[in-house]
Amino acid sequence: MRKINRVRTRILHVALLSAFGAYSQTSIADTLFVHANAYTLNAKQQLQKFDAMLISDAGKVVATGTQAQLQKKYPKATLLDLGGKTVLPGLIDAHGHVFGLGTNESQLSLRATNNLAEALAAITKYAQASTQRQWILGGEWNQAIWKLGRFPTAAELDSAVNNRPAWFRRVDGHAGWANSKAMQLAGITKATPDPAGGKIERDANGEATGILVDAAMDIMEKVIPPQNDAELRSALDAALAQLRSVGLTTVHDAGVDAHADKLFREYAKDGKLTTRVYGMIGGVDQFFDQVSAAGPLKSFADDRYALRAVKLYSDGALGSRGAALLAPYSDAPHTKGLLFSPDKDMRSMVQKAAAKGYQVNVHAIGDAGNRQVIDALAMIPKAQDAQVLRHRIEHAQVLELSDIPRVAKLHVIPSMQPTHATSDMNMAEDRVGKERIKGAYAWRSFLKQGSRIPCGSDFPIENPNPFWGIYSAVTRQDHQQMPVNGWYPEQAMTVQEAFRCFTLDAAYAGHQEKILGSLEKGKWGDFIVIDQDIFKIPAKDIYKTSVLQTWQAGKQVYAK
Repeated sequence: MRKINRVRTRILHVALLSAFGAYSQTSIADTLFVHANAYTLNAKQQLQKFDAMLISDAGKVVATGTQAQLQKKYPKATLLDLGGKTVLPGLIDAHGHVFGLGTNESQLSLRATNNLAEALAAITKYAQASTQRQWILGGEWNQAIWKLGRFPTAAELDSAVNNRPAWFRRVDGHAGWANSKAMQLAGITKATPDPAGGKIERDANGEATGILVDAAMDIMEKVIPPQNDAELRSALDAALAQLRSVGLTTVHDAGVDAHADKLFREYAKDGKLTTRVYGMIGGVDQFFDQVSAAGPLKSFADDRYALRAVKLYSDGALGSRGAALLAPYSDAPHTKGLLFSPDKDMRSMVQKAAAKGYQVNVHAIGDAGNRQVIDALAMIPKAQDAQVLRHRIEHAQVLELSDIPRVAKLHVIPSMQPTHATSDMNMAEDRVGKERIKGAYAWRSFLKQGSRIPCGSDFPIENPNPFWGIYSAVTRQDHQQMPVNGWYPEQAMTVQEAFRCFTLDAAYAGHQEKILGSLEKGKWGDFIVIDQDIFKIPAKDIYKTSVLQTWQAGKQVYAK
C-alpha cells in the first residue's frame, strides 16, 4: 500500500509539473504502466485489450499484457499506476498545418460569428484593441453560416476598419476578404487580371469587390509583412501546446517551407518537438530543388521529424466555389471552379517529385480536380508509383463515381478529414446537387473497396481535436446531433474503423506503420490517457472525450 501511495504521489507530482511548466519530460527507466484500460490494433488490424505495458528507457514498447504477467516477467521495472483510465496509442492527424494553427492564436477568429453584423462588430473591437498592429489579420469566416447568399465586400469591411489594411481568410483557406486599404496596397484595381488558378470577385461594373479566390490571394499575401523568427517560434510553441493537449502525438504537415523545416529540425534535435511531424514540402520549386538534392529525409532525431513527401494542389475549395468540377456548380451554373494547373503541368510536377523518391500528396476537392490527380498518378513509372511510394489524394472530397475504383486500382491513398463533411453539409449538396453528392465524402465507398483512409482535420481550418474527427466519422452529425440520423449515414464508419484511420492507417500513409500507430513491441511508446472509453460510450458523446495525459516515447509531455 505504501508503495502504491508513493507511485500515486509521483503521478500527482508529474501532473503538477505539467500544469505549471511548458511541458513535462518525466522519464523512469523501464517503466511498467499498470492498471490501464488499454486498447490497440495489432498488425492484422484487430482490436486488442491489455491492462499493463512495459516501456524501456529508450522509449520503445517492450511488452503489453496483464499486470500479473508483466510484473512477474519484469520484477525490477518501476510501476506507474494509470488508475484504471482508458489508454490509446497516440493519435495521428494525417493532414494539418502546424504554423497556421499557431499563428491563428494571435489573430482574430470569426468562426463563432453567426452573421455579418457580428463579424464586423468583432473586427471593430479587435482593431480598436490592436493599435500596435500594422495589419488587421484573421479568418475563419463563412458566408454560408452567415446565410448571406453572397460574399462580403471590401466596403463592408471598411466600416469596421478603414485606417489600416485588413485581410481575413475564409474558413477553408481558399478565399480571402480584404478592405479597401489592403486592396490599394496590393495594387488591385479594375484592370488587374485574374491570375492563373485564381479569381478576383467583381461587381456588375467589373470593380474588384474585396474577395480573392485561391491563387488571387497571393497578390495580397505578397504585401503582408512576413513573420519574423520570434513570431514563427511563438507560433510553433503555441501549436505544439495545443496538439499535445488533444492527444496528437504525430501530425502530417501539409506544406513545409524552408523556415518551417529549419525550426522542425531544431526542435526535433533539442527534444522540443512534442508532437512528431511528418512533413510535406510545399511544391516543387526552389526549396524542393534545394532540399531534394539529399533525397527524402525518412527519419530525424529518433523519428521526431521526417520530410519525405511533397504537397501539390489541383484546385480550390467547395465553399468558395474554387473546387474544379466536371460540370457547372448546381447553385452557380456560370462556373465550374478552377484547376490550378493544366494537366501537363500537373503531370510534370508529380513526376518531378516522384522521380526523386518523394511521396506525392495532391490536394483535390472537386471531381475534375480529383480526376486530374488520378490521371497524373496513373502515368508515373512503376518503380515510383503509388504502390511503392504511397502517393495520396489529400481530401478526395467529391469524386465521379467511376473514379473511386480507380483510386484502389492504382493503390492511391485517399487522405480524408471527417469534420469536413459535418462542416460542409450545410452547403455541399447545394454546390453539387443530388447525383454528384453520392461520390462526396464517401468514406464507406472507399473502405468497401479496401482503401486505407488516413484521417486528419486540416487544422486550423477545422479543430485539431481528433475525437471531433472520430465523432464525425461515426455519426456524420454536428455536435447538436443533427441531422437526426446523420448526413448520408450509409457512408459512416464504425468506431473501430475511425480509430484505425487516426492510428495505423495514418501511420501507414506516412511510411511509419512499423514504428507508430499502435502499442506493439518495438514501436515508440507514444500513448494517451483519456477520461472515457470511446468503445463503450454512446457515439453521441465521443467528441466530449478529454485527454488527461499525453506521452511521447515513454516521456510525459502533457497532463491536464
